[in-house]
Amino acid sequence: MFILDLKSRVPIYEQLKARTLELIMAGVLQQDSQLPSVRSLARDLGVNPNTIQKAYQDMEKEGIIYSVAGKGSFVNDIRSVKEKEKEAAIDNLRQVCAQLKRCGADNTQILATVTEILAEEEQL
Repeated sequence: MFILDLKSRVPIYEQLKARTLELIMAGVLQQDSQLPSVRSLARDLGVNPNTIQKAYQDMEKEGIIYSVAGKGSFVNDIRSVKEKEKEAAIDNLRQVCAQLKRCGADNTQILATVTEILAEEEQL
């Protein structure tokens, strides 16, 4: 379930966060699903437990997961996770549109490109 690229330049804890979010968004991890313990996941992935702990702490701060003392870590309300992801994606799109405008693209070009990307995504 959690597959990481140990040779990647992306830090392992960031990969773990991204993979967890992918699994949540895909519906593989449901709301209130328990995540593996820090120690067991570290052992399974062959990484330092502190790395797993850092990922879990970051995800908890971001509202992706929550912890219950003595019980473990669990997936938070999926609607709020998806809403936060959507807001972040919209912010990214705004930044990209602004960058395109600075590069001289007009609204027609930007809309055509977005429409083309959406059509490609629908074919996947």
